[in-house]
Amino acid sequence: MSFGQRVRSFLRVLLLFTFLVAVALISAITTIRLTIHGRQQTMPNLVGVPLESAKVTAGWAGLDLVVQDKVFSTQYAAGQIVSQIPPANTRIKAGQRTHVLVSLGPPQVQIPNLLGTSFRAARIMVLQRGLTMGNVAAVPWPQSELDQVLAQDPPPASEVHSLAVNFLISLGERPAEDFLCPSFIGRSLPEVRRVLEKAGFKVGQVTTIPSVPAARRAILSQSPPPGSKISPGAKFDFQVSE
Repeated sequence: MSFGQRVRSFLRVLLLFTFLVAVALISAITTIRLTIHGRQQTMPNLVGVPLESAKVTAGWAGLDLVVQDKVFSTQYAAGQIVSQIPPANTRIKAGQRTHVLVSLGPPQVQIPNLLGTSFRAARIMVLQRGLTMGNVAAVPWPQSELDQVLAQDPPPASEVHSLAVNFLISLGERPAEDFLCPSFIGRSLPEVRRVLEKAGFKVGQVTTIPSVPAARRAILSQSPPPGSKISPGAKFDFQVSE
């Protein structure tokens, strides 16, 4: 065999060897990838699930469930999963660790005594303690200042899970009702004075008008005028005959 034939034979063997190595590598990579993907699965949603049920679900999925911490939550009841890593519906490997936060339920807080304070001060105290404003009702209340807190729910010093505080506040004294002013024209001033003062009204300025054909001390005009609205304690001015 000539030298050239031996070189060509060697190159054919080398080329065949390289081809076989490449096929082997591709086959190995494909097998590894198929094996890895074959062991992957979708992460189940554990949020809102009780811890014991979540452990069962994780066990069936071949996952290692780890409680990372326990936190207060107003959204989830005590013992329920608040959050998870990895999140739901992500692709995971079998045996992968899943970290979760477990709810302790709503925090217990002590309600401050807000009775007698102004509504503004009560609102500031509620928000400073991490509470929230609930329903607010207002009523007229004698011997109390405007916007004074008359009642609260929950009551002071109680420990509750609910974060909302409801209030009943004062509108102050009930506004006095207005009356329609009667007509006193033609009646005698002494008689009208007795009636007004007995009813809690006052007689103010009295002006006499001379040379008027009317009974002496008879009322000729009045202020407030007849038919107008007056409040308790109003003052009346009169013009009377001399």
